[in-house]
Amino acid sequence: MQTRSIGLRGAATLGLATISMATLITAPAIAQESVAEFFKGRQITIIVGSSAGGGYDTYTRMIARHMGRHVPGNPGFIVSNQPGAGGNVLANQLATIGPKDGTTIGAPQSGVIFEPLLGTIPVKHEPAKFHYLGSANNDVYICIARADAPVATFADALQKEIIIAASNASSTADYAQILANTVGAKFRIVMGYAGSREIALAIDKGEAQGACGLAWPSISVTQGDWFPEGPVKSRMRVILQTHSTGHPELNAAGVPLAISFAKTDEQRSILNLFFSQSQFGRPYILPAETPPERVVALRKAFGATMADSQFKAEATKLKLDVDAVPGETVQKVVADIYAAPPELIAKTKAALQQKK
Repeated sequence: MQTRSIGLRGAATLGLATISMATLITAPAIAQESVAEFFKGRQITIIVGSSAGGGYDTYTRMIARHMGRHVPGNPGFIVSNQPGAGGNVLANQLATIGPKDGTTIGAPQSGVIFEPLLGTIPVKHEPAKFHYLGSANNDVYICIARADAPVATFADALQKEIIIAASNASSTADYAQILANTVGAKFRIVMGYAGSREIALAIDKGEAQGACGLAWPSISVTQGDWFPEGPVKSRMRVILQTHSTGHPELNAAGVPLAISFAKTDEQRSILNLFFSQSQFGRPYILPAETPPERVVALRKAFGATMADSQFKAEATKLKLDVDAVPGETVQKVVADIYAAPPELIAKTKAALQQKK
């Protein structure tokens, strides 16, 4: 029987190959152990970029009650609020001050992702550089009107004026403005409310007759007394959905989609670009400098939380929709938005400006 000697060089090569394979096998385990060691005994803060009591806050507090079980090292979670400029104050802080070690997660409003591209507020953050853990919802934003308002449908709002309450530099302002400028909604937009909770109080008191840019999955819960007989026959009416396909409940009730009121290809392109943010309706972000292995671990933990049976049970109990979008998907959507043709971006930006 013949034998074959591999020689010293062959042995060395084989040894290196064995070491390399062992490194590939153990690297993820080492990274996981490193992440667990870092987070063990620590506390992760999720900062909500809007006031307490609103939809973003409600979802985030529910997530915080469950996500620690899925993060290596099982850290504690707390929630704080930092409203201001539609969530841009929070985003600026994450981008410039941090912390950037994975112990602080941001929960901004979806409009924050568009601000450097379409907004007018000078910001210090670059949304395409954030790491996205995912979104708790592929959100369906709506316009509502009091039952005693001068309009009963969105078609009426193309003919008659309605007073709309909004927060500065937020979805409530931007959604109303783009509908006014693109399809001709006769909205008199009153700015200055701190968040959705304050907007709801203003509508209840009769200071305003309606609002846009509110998320149906949350407003139907936080303001459930508005819709005791459904979304179109109660003391508050849902008159429009700003989404590509709409929410099943609202579709069944016959609430129209905003895109159906577009009269030209240009109007459709503007609305499609702007409303693409529904895919990151409730985004959760980390600063660009967060160590990669912690980004991976937190993104995985976020996804596991969305699928967690206890989390889902609480969401059902609280009547909160969870239609989660994975972090990788959100990351790509944001990248695609920032790669849109400059002329389309310019026209969309112009459609968001208040006309004098």
